[in-house]
Amino acid sequence: MTNLKPLTWKPQPDVGMNVIRRADGGMTLTFSDLSEATIRKCHDFGLEHLLGSDRLTRNLYDLRAVQDIPEKAIQTVVEGNSDPSARNIRLAAAVASQKVTDGIREIASLVQPETSAAIRIFSNINEAEAWLARPLDQIP
Repeated sequence: MTNLKPLTWKPQPDVGMNVIRRADGGMTLTFSDLSEATIRKCHDFGLEHLLGSDRLTRNLYDLRAVQDIPEKAIQTVVEGNSDPSARNIRLAAAVASQKVTDGIREIASLVQPETSAAIRIFSNINEAEAWLARPLDQIP
């Protein structure tokens, strides 16, 4: 893909998140924790990337190293996912625990489906990648 939106992410020692640009134009966000600093930075970074979002995007959230989704993270994600630009995102979440799965389901239950990202949860990262690789018009 050409003309990828610039990625403004720079790794930071106090933030348990790393971001890389995907070949399809989306992003892979890998989390090692959901501390206050990580939640704040993810929120600010996410809102910055929603600005000007005008096409469907595939994002992968790798949450396999996360053991729990704190209430603060749920509130923050619901806020960001309520932005109308979020409807352009297809988000696969790779998880390793039922607690994280439950947290993501809680997030999905608190947002309006017509204005939020399409979210699907996977315990296998390869299955997440395969779902994201499907043509965007085939992603429910």
